[in-house]
Amino acid sequence: MEDQNRWMVSALRLLQMVRMAMLASVILYVVVGELVAHPPGSPPDRMPFYALTFIAVAMVASITVLRKLIITPAFAALQTRESDTEMLRRWRTGYIVSFAIADGIAAYGLALRLFGFTLSQVVPFYLATVILLLMLSPRRPSNELA
Repeated sequence: MEDQNRWMVSALRLLQMVRMAMLASVILYVVVGELVAHPPGSPPDRMPFYALTFIAVAMVASITVLRKLIITPAFAALQTRESDTEMLRRWRTGYIVSFAIADGIAAYGLALRLFGFTLSQVVPFYLATVILLLMLSPRRPSNELA
């Protein structure tokens, strides 16, 4: 049991480090966008903005589906069988993929900034990522309530 506890603590620590790195990347995206972006001579074409906004919304939906299909079942299994390494791996992978999808939304904000959109136009992409990453905080499965 001690060995399983160590694996769970290690997985939680890894997930928190990945999540913090993704949050830090949003700050880097903002800084790079502001340093590299040039003021446009004419307003940029709105089509990339609409397309990436649609894709970002779809990404939020995909995180929801991922949580229902992978993270929640693995979490439930780990509450009753903490020693199930396959479920631990699925749980951890589900979170990492969710973090990466959320971070992709901020990357779209950076891309739009580089296309010539203003900071105020791309801030929602950055904020969406920060909010998602804060909401996706992993919890330790516990069999104390089972």
